[in-house]
Amino acid sequence: MSTSQPSPEPEPPRTATDPGPVRHAVEQASRPALLQLAKLPVWLPFLALLLLILGGGLLGGVLGWILVGAALAFVAWLLYLSWPRLSGVERLMRVAVLLLFLAVTVIQLVPRG
Repeated sequence: MSTSQPSPEPEPPRTATDPGPVRHAVEQASRPALLQLAKLPVWLPFLALLLLILGGGLLGGVLGWILVGAALAFVAWLLYLSWPRLSGVERLMRVAVLLLFLAVTVIQLVPRG
């Protein structure tokens, strides 16, 4: 008598709209922070981001790099989370902002004259 166990059901193929395991984990881990962001006035995260960029650009050096890098990380995080829901033009605009922050970060790393 064979005691073979039934084979597990094969997973259905994922569609383009199904999140992968990494995306699902990031979305679940991000949920508390996103809920806190949603409680803030709309202008406050924008103002904080603007202050990080301006402060980083004006201060320069390591501290400036840290400030601009924090803004870059925040924008990249939001871009990753919103990517599946964005249209082509919206993706292009957000990638352009991300590249702008990246350029400012690189400029902060390069010593001046």
